Amino acid sequence: MVWDVCSWRDMGPLIRLETSLTGDRYLRILSDHLHSFMSIVHSDGLGQFQQDNATPHASRVATKWLQEHSSDFIHFHWPPKSPEMNIIEDIRDVLLHAVEKRSPPLRTPMDLLTALQDSWCEFPPG
Repeated sequence: MVWDVCSWRDMGPLIRLETSLTGDRYLRILSDHLHSFMSIVHSDGLGQFQQDNATPHASRVATKWLQEHSSDFIHFHWPPKSPEMNIIEDIRDVLLHAVEKRSPPLRTPMDLLTALQDSWCEFPPG
C-alpha cells in the first residue's frame, strides 16, 4: 500500500507503507511528510488538506494533530463514506493505467513500487 499527497501546485511524496495503516502510523506520516509538504508548497497557509474518512484518518491522534496544525493549512472535511468526491481517486486511476502500460511486465512487489514511484514523478503539477 502507498500513501500520497498532491496539490494543484506540486506533487508530493509517494510513501510505501510496509504494514497496515493505524492511527499512530498515520500520525507519523502526517508529521513527517504532510507537514513539510504543506509548509513548502503552501507556505502562504492557504493549502487545503483533504482525506477520506478511513479509520486511521479519523483516529483521535490524527484528528488532534490536524487540529493542532490548523494554522499551517486548512483541513477540508469530507462527508463520511464519500470517496467518489475525493480527487485522489481519479489521480490513482491515471497512475494505475500508467503502471499497467509499462514494459516489461512487472514481476515483483519492488518492480511495482518502482513503477508507481516513477509514474508518480512523471505527473505534472496541476
